[in-house]
Amino acid sequence: MTPDRFFSLLIALQTRESVTTTDLADEVGVSVRTVLRDLQWLQDAGFPVLVRRGRWGGVTLLPGGALDLARLTPAERDHLALYGLDDAQREQIGGGFDGRRARSKVAPGRVRQENLLPVHAVVTTDNRPWFGNPADGIGPAALLGDLRRGVRLRISYRRSGEAEPAWQIVDPYGLLAKGGRWYLVADRSGRPRLYSLERIAGWRPLRTPRRLRPGATLQEVSAELSAGWENTGAVRVEAELSAGQLERAKRILGTRLTVHNPDAVDRVDITVACRVVEDVRQLLQFADDLTVTGPAEARERLRELAAATLRRYQ
Repeated sequence: MTPDRFFSLLIALQTRESVTTTDLADEVGVSVRTVLRDLQWLQDAGFPVLVRRGRWGGVTLLPGGALDLARLTPAERDHLALYGLDDAQREQIGGGFDGRRARSKVAPGRVRQENLLPVHAVVTTDNRPWFGNPADGIGPAALLGDLRRGVRLRISYRRSGEAEPAWQIVDPYGLLAKGGRWYLVADRSGRPRLYSLERIAGWRPLRTPRRLRPGATLQEVSAELSAGWENTGAVRVEAELSAGQLERAKRILGTRLTVHNPDAVDRVDITVACRVVEDVRQLLQFADDLTVTGPAEARERLRELAAATLRRYQ
């Protein structure tokens, strides 16, 4: 959600008793689906937004949700509209002070009127991955200045499996913080891509303005890329798994795992979405608790990996 849309939504809700999602979408200039997603974010952020569905439904900002915009500086408005970042990540992009000051201005009014503890007092976040090493490469704050200028970038990027980085020209949308890592979201030759900051060896801002696809935004492109990465499975690996390992498999494999008979007592039938056959390496950690039944190339690759492991320890 952009800062302008964030405040436009709040103003629209503050100035009327109830409003439909269709009217909100027309007023803000986005789709109804985007408005519903933004309203969900406002609810998650602690604003008392009531959404009633159906013929007589509407959206209402309950008492205690007013925001005094006059008290916020432009920088504070900007950082207040950022969501999903913890304090450490805000510090990484140079917004820790503005973010803390904006939240301190917003929270007290709601607390006095509702007689509730502020949300930030009872919820904390830590976006670092479990057992994650400190990130290499460039920091997000280093790129932020050139990104805000809206220019094209020439980046030196090392792809996975490559020994040396190569230069390429991209049209950047901005930065995405996901899973404890930072990514540059950009178009290359008109196609959206994610670039891990850990693999960017260097960059140079160009004098030409960035050329983004019409109507595309950072939030929408990031969501599209994330969904595509998680849901794309060119290879569907079928297997049988010991029921006792099912919860562990869910934690490790996440949305890549489909369970066909979750109530089975002994063995459960599963499907694992892999981008390439080589991804069956991740199944070796289940050892003899898992038996791959297909496709044939996945079984053959696991047999080769198991044989190579055995030779290593003989």
